Amino acid sequence: MRIGIISTYPPIECGIAAYTGYLTEALRNKGNQVYIISHLGASGKNVFPAFDYEDGDLAEKAFSATIRLTPDLVHIQHEFGLYGKHTGVSVIPLIMEFRLAGIRVCTTLHTVYPESPEQHRIILTAIVENADAIIVHEPYQLSTLRKIIKTKGQFKKIHLIPHGARELQPTEGAKAKLGIPETAKVALMIGYFRPSKGFERIIKLWPKVAEKYKENDVRLIIAGKVRNIQYIDYRNMLFREINSSPARSTIKVIRGQISQDSFDTIISAADVVILPYQISSQSGIVAHCLALGKSIVTSNTQYMVSLIEKARVGLISDTDQDYIKNIGRILTDDKLRKTFSENAFKYVREEVSWSRVADEHIRIYKNLVEPSLLKADTIWMD
Repeated sequence: MRIGIISTYPPIECGIAAYTGYLTEALRNKGNQVYIISHLGASGKNVFPAFDYEDGDLAEKAFSATIRLTPDLVHIQHEFGLYGKHTGVSVIPLIMEFRLAGIRVCTTLHTVYPESPEQHRIILTAIVENADAIIVHEPYQLSTLRKIIKTKGQFKKIHLIPHGARELQPTEGAKAKLGIPETAKVALMIGYFRPSKGFERIIKLWPKVAEKYKENDVRLIIAGKVRNIQYIDYRNMLFREINSSPARSTIKVIRGQISQDSFDTIISAADVVILPYQISSQSGIVAHCLALGKSIVTSNTQYMVSLIEKARVGLISDTDQDYIKNIGRILTDDKLRKTFSENAFKYVREEVSWSRVADEHIRIYKNLVEPSLLKADTIWMD
């Protein structure tokens, strides 16, 4: 099958870009031809940078570049702000241009919050009503769309496919590579610095964790960066909190351009990953933690609670005392940590591996492009 994917793409630094990279690889491994039409700055095999984030003619540029590749269908990876001004409204005329050309459109909605602002609801309604198929990652996102979308007949086109995760083993000797004793117990926060991540909450609580569990030689690693100049004030505030922390000697900060190998090494060195997110839709960081078999301590957002219930890979925290207790519990309880790790590997293998996720996508693609009147067995040629 010949698939055109419209999305941000590596080396652009973006969670959607990373997601699309993994999905593309998995689809190609299944024998499909995949072409990426992306923002300026993307590169790679069959990648065509054609537009920039706020181009006034974004829809026409993306459509013109895609149509020349004669795809069987188009898959748009949607995130607010990726497709023009006004919350990315250019995605709507883009979908309509493909419809007018007779090309079926599948759209993955990566951000659907339980309480969506009005601008989001307007865009989401238009996407669902005009695309041929919709993919979301979480059950609560499906429920949210059912509240937003007024036309009942649209619900049948919405599909639930989880965020994929890689199948791999942790990096050997990861702690040593970061200059940390193998006997030390490591808590990790990793990702882009932005207020919604809640990193400052754990930095402020860390002295109590370090003191309470000091016999276990506990360490806190904070690995991340800002994207361009976004949230520099927030990053600087985090650094001031670290500088003034009574437990500063137990904190290590990792900065700079973190390659995929380095990213995997950092997560592999952790005994627990802390995700004190104030708001979340789905998380690439979570997918990496699952892939590497890591226990997590997280907030009580709807997505995180659902994940912990399904995968049984960590503990939910409501209060500061919950965080202190839960972080310490996983750092000091080897048996519990091993159980969570085994559950994570099993969940990836049986539920969310990229291979399984690719199969679910291909099923939807074929239902879109195969004529319903054709009853004979069909052979797809590449």
